[in-house]
Amino acid sequence: MTRPPRSLLLLALLGGCSLAPHYARPGLPAPQTWKTAPGWQQAVPADGAPRSDWWTGFGDATLDDLVTRAIAHNQTLAQAAATYREAVATTQEAHASLFPTVSANGSVTHTHSGSGSVINGDTISGGSGTTGTGTTGTGTTTGTGTGTTTGGTTTGTVSRGNSSTNYHLSLEAAWTPDLFGRLANTERNARLTEQARLADLADAQLALEGELVTDYLSLRAADAQIASLQATVDAYQRSLTIATNQYNAGIVARTDQFQAQSQLASAQSDLEGEKRTRAQFEDAIAVFVGENPAGFTIPNLGMTWMPVTPDVPLVVPSTLVERRPDVASAERQVAAANAEIGVAKAAYFPTVSLSASGGFEKDSLSGLFSSAATLWSLGAQVAETLIDFGARKARVAEARAAYDGTVANYRQITLTAFQNVQDNLIALQILTRQQALLSQASIAADKSEASIRNEYQAGTVVYTDVVTAQATALTARRALIQGQVDRQNAAVALVQALGGGWSDTDLARGSDAARAAAAKPATQP
Repeated sequence: MTRPPRSLLLLALLGGCSLAPHYARPGLPAPQTWKTAPGWQQAVPADGAPRSDWWTGFGDATLDDLVTRAIAHNQTLAQAAATYREAVATTQEAHASLFPTVSANGSVTHTHSGSGSVINGDTISGGSGTTGTGTTGTGTTTGTGTGTTTGGTTTGTVSRGNSSTNYHLSLEAAWTPDLFGRLANTERNARLTEQARLADLADAQLALEGELVTDYLSLRAADAQIASLQATVDAYQRSLTIATNQYNAGIVARTDQFQAQSQLASAQSDLEGEKRTRAQFEDAIAVFVGENPAGFTIPNLGMTWMPVTPDVPLVVPSTLVERRPDVASAERQVAAANAEIGVAKAAYFPTVSLSASGGFEKDSLSGLFSSAATLWSLGAQVAETLIDFGARKARVAEARAAYDGTVANYRQITLTAFQNVQDNLIALQILTRQQALLSQASIAADKSEASIRNEYQAGTVVYTDVVTAQATALTARRALIQGQVDRQNAAVALVQALGGGWSDTDLARGSDAARAAAAKPATQP
């Protein structure tokens, strides 16, 4: 058995060489447990950790339908999906550069030569022919002529033209061996960037879901506020009637009537403002689902809306970096920047290009593939930059600085992730207790309002007491509705802070939902 040439062994060994530094995820200390408010206990819902369809925990079929439509038709999500598909194509292009390129060439060359003549003073010129080139071959036609002049009469000779055709067919291959990992690190950088874009897509979808759910819950709270204000306007209208009747009967001063009119107008103004707020939330939801707000409506549920706040199970703080797509995207960018250092360092070493070609060339098509018509060539080229006045050194320093920047960005995003979970965890705990207190306050204020209104009709209190009691009751009712939606929104924010149902293992196999969204642009509903 013959041994392979040493040059081939050297190429094989160098082919696996990479000048990129060894990569490890940047470290960041994580707390053992989350800081909680006094008296809080961890909820243990039956369905375990948050799922990818976490919004179903609010028990609203309309909300479920809106989120599904938004994932299918939202244009911001479509843009993120297109960016991901672009990164996939870039990775495929970088991977292809690791392999040789093969091309085929063919040509047909036709050559013709002829002569001209001069007879009886008339000149026939052989002249020069035309030359044409094309993708399939080249052709040249030329003509020459000779003549003599005798006694005013010009005579000449004409010679027959000669023609020949030449056929050529060849295959060519070229390859640049990746001796120092420049191409491999370029491909690695593209693949890691692709994974970062996939995480960005998941993050965009999670943000879309969170914003849509928040706006929908706020719209339903506006429904409840409108219903409550409408009931309050009706009650104030009755109070104005009572005050007007008592004034007309000479029982009370006209100031009672003025106070009742002022309070009624103020409540009516609040009602109009709440209608405007609801319309804005409805228009925002229309844009989320990819529809024109002018033709989009959501029925008003009024006081029939029953707010539900699902339990949000926590995860161990140390696993948060695995559950947040924005953290995963930042980490993949760090790894991509690390590979870019290897690309920059490879510029210090020479590049080797190998080429080979083989084919057939013959003056007849029938004999083109005969052994006598074969031709072949082999070649190699080595290129090395000798002097660049520090350009390569600067590029390596630039790549290292970019890497340090991505590390700082990753750590900052991770710290912010911990802050988001901690803030929303405390908020959810406090808002849960606050809602119970607001409910008690609203019930007591309603009872107080009814009692004082009865006393006023009996003439035992002045109308100022009625106004005060009614204003207190209205404020308590509105605060209770707002407290309910604040608690729901805190649950949404906590789910988002925990990464929803996402995991960084989706980067390796690809999230089904993310890849489905990236498969094609968003369609119109």
